Amino acid sequence: MKHKLLILCMVVGCLLTADAKITLPQLFQSGMVLQRGKPVPIWGKANAGEQVVVSWQKKQYTVTADASGRWRVDLPKMKAGGPYTLEVKSEGVEGEKLVFEDVMVGDVWLLSGQSNIDVTIERVYPQYVDEIEHFNLPQVRLFRVQNETNTHGVQEDIRRTAINWKPLTKQNAWLFSAVGSFLGKRMWEKNKVAQGIIVNSWGGTPIEAWISADSLMRDYPMLIKKLAFYQNDQYIRAQAQANNEANRRWSELLDKVDGVQGYPLSTYKDDDWQTIDQNNWMWRGTGSVWLRQHIIIDKEHAGKPARLLLGTLFDQDITYLNGKQIGHTGYQYPPRRYDIPEGLLREGDNVIAVRFINKYGAAHFIPEKPYLIAFGDDRFSQNPMPQDVIPLSSQWKMHVGAEMPNCPSGDVSMQNQPTTLYNAVLYPLAPYAINGVVWYQGESNTGNPAPYADYLKKLMGCWRDRWQEQLPFCIVQLANYDGRQQTGNPRPIVTETNPVNSNWARLREAQRLTAKNDARAELAVINDLGETVDIHPLRKKEVAERIGLCFDRLIYNNKVKLSPEVLSAEVQGDKVLLTLDQPVQAGQLSDFEIAGADGRFVNVDAEVESGKPAVIVLRSTVTSPKKVRYAWKDNPIRANVRSLSGLPMSSFEMIF
Repeated sequence: MKHKLLILCMVVGCLLTADAKITLPQLFQSGMVLQRGKPVPIWGKANAGEQVVVSWQKKQYTVTADASGRWRVDLPKMKAGGPYTLEVKSEGVEGEKLVFEDVMVGDVWLLSGQSNIDVTIERVYPQYVDEIEHFNLPQVRLFRVQNETNTHGVQEDIRRTAINWKPLTKQNAWLFSAVGSFLGKRMWEKNKVAQGIIVNSWGGTPIEAWISADSLMRDYPMLIKKLAFYQNDQYIRAQAQANNEANRRWSELLDKVDGVQGYPLSTYKDDDWQTIDQNNWMWRGTGSVWLRQHIIIDKEHAGKPARLLLGTLFDQDITYLNGKQIGHTGYQYPPRRYDIPEGLLREGDNVIAVRFINKYGAAHFIPEKPYLIAFGDDRFSQNPMPQDVIPLSSQWKMHVGAEMPNCPSGDVSMQNQPTTLYNAVLYPLAPYAINGVVWYQGESNTGNPAPYADYLKKLMGCWRDRWQEQLPFCIVQLANYDGRQQTGNPRPIVTETNPVNSNWARLREAQRLTAKNDARAELAVINDLGETVDIHPLRKKEVAERIGLCFDRLIYNNKVKLSPEVLSAEVQGDKVLLTLDQPVQAGQLSDFEIAGADGRFVNVDAEVESGKPAVIVLRSTVTSPKKVRYAWKDNPIRANVRSLSGLPMSSFEMIF
């Protein structure tokens, strides 16, 4: 019996050894970029006690997996170069070997946050047509972390990803982060070493989702208690299933009631429909509403391929031309750019029909956006606008398709719950060696900006703890934007000139102060790159350039000048003198306010005083000034303090 047991154990042992697998995290793929100038961890799992051999640049590094099967080798600091081959094998399984080819050594950047990181090259393409058409940088590699959440705790690896260290080309970048693509290109052109861009973002997410539970526990215990409510997988599945079924049923009933079959057709008679002007129209119902517009096409343009620019619409739309569907967008933010195939436009009368589908708020157009049909080879460009265009009228025929009750919702949006993204998609990335972090987020926290500075400090702290180093951070400040446009019931666009209490400005101030008080952080000010009516502005190349300047200063040259900053403030009679860290462009300045003891802010005149150091002079009408602030608005489009190189000054508030 003992002899049989011994043989059985030996057989089982052999089988276990034969099935042994050596694994590395998903970040390790052929084509990856490893960080120059610092030790590079290579880690993974194998059988407990197994010897693992890492081969790199003609050297071998041997390590033994611990009792849980974990192993790690730290490659020594390396200079930029490549391509190289990385081999990892287990000595317990003859011939088993993982081979990673085309590995580069250069700089690796982690970009994280919400939807302005997500905005793709496809979205911004009309802004940079020629440059994107010529994307071909094999030494810039792109990696996209797949979205995932975890309420139960940290996990060891991320999901398999669709973009695995692919080189920067138009095709590979098309659905990749525009900021990431332009940053990689910019840093390659600047430093001439390989660039690795890891994008790890999720639209609409609050900062709390990206912070560890330990960091939140002491000061924000209610957030952790809130998380505990969602640590029931059965409940989450049930809620998701109920939400999906509610949406499916709502859409089914809407289509059943709505006149979908007839309204898009060019032959449909719309004479008795109400005429509306898109610039002041809103439909506050729930359900669907149809708009139709007749447009005359001349013989020269008939039959030609074209592109319909239909601005930006709230919320969903399905758009038809002469009865044929040419576009469909499922939510409010993407610009409507619908291609018209050759032969669809005919000489004479043509009909554009738009079916708005609205579950909340008010269906409406965004008047400031372009509404036209573009022809010619430049029809994909919006910078500059195409030469051959036929503008649409602002007049539409309108008819309510179907009014519906509100759609029930059981969506729990796990990505918006505390720590869920830190657990699932941030924790597993470490300790992959990186050069710096871009944090581009904040829009989802403008409803309550008070704790944001503390949240941001905790985020940087727990990420640095995870990597066990003082990672440099570039914090991208909120762009200018009329925050009221986020809702489904926006108010008319006006240029605010009087002092206001702005949550967007308060959150920008939290970002500014956090960066100012952290020796390893810088602030990328972009309050001149936004759009009043679009929370996703298109000028992402310029954003990437300012991020690059921050890293230039943090990592390569601390003498690089960024946005102007106020060093001190002094009251002299009826004047307040603001001393700056650098010269600024001369002239009359706008958007400065002063408050006295009563805390009531008033606008004041301001100008640059010549000489050194640079001084801005505010002429105060307030007795005994106590506070000064600048650009304190959601959309400070009048703010005009700029460095000599054109960088804008951040909004700020100072107390004397």
